Amino acid sequence: MKKQPDLPEVIPIFPLPGALLLPRAQLPMHLFEPRYLTMLDDTLKSDGRLIGMVQPYVAADGSKKLHSIGCAGRVTAMSETEDGRYMITLSGRSRFRMLDEVEGFAPYRRARVNWDGFGADLGGEETDPGLDRAALMNLLERFFEERGLNTDWESMTDAEPELLINSLSMLCPFEPEDRQALLEAPSLVTRRETLVTLIEYALHGGDDPQVMQ
Repeated sequence: MKKQPDLPEVIPIFPLPGALLLPRAQLPMHLFEPRYLTMLDDTLKSDGRLIGMVQPYVAADGSKKLHSIGCAGRVTAMSETEDGRYMITLSGRSRFRMLDEVEGFAPYRRARVNWDGFGADLGGEETDPGLDRAALMNLLERFFEERGLNTDWESMTDAEPELLINSLSMLCPFEPEDRQALLEAPSLVTRRETLVTLIEYALHGGDDPQVMQ
């Protein structure tokens, strides 16, 4: 992939279980810990204003690790509360693969990353010619009703395929490992197929997915 000037080799990393950011999607975040306020300050001084979202997990031996694939988002909106907290919006730029963590004096984590293999993230919106919107809406209605969830059905019906599929992937209450599978899906078609499989599994007696904050 041709090197992009706003995709640096080292980026700040924000490990957060259950948080899913996808390319061209938006993720609102609430920052209040001092180390992440420092991270935000440093990020705003950088050219790309990128923060890498990565999900942590517990390995079989009980050790805490980070998934190798995450998604970097550009800080595109920010507001400060009266008590010094920040509300920011990350706009998904591209997925990346973590190579190794970078040691240093920063109070937050940083990693050396590779952007190769995710060239489609930098292009225009993806399409899904095989999307059966009526069938998906029917499945979603059953899922949302069973989980007691509400949504703007009119906006969902009119949304473009990428916005619809990515928004549902980010908003539906899936387990962190399921969210990781949605992130790593190589195409919008594969993500939609994974999304449908997860919803059908939940409706047919699978584990009740919970959102982890």
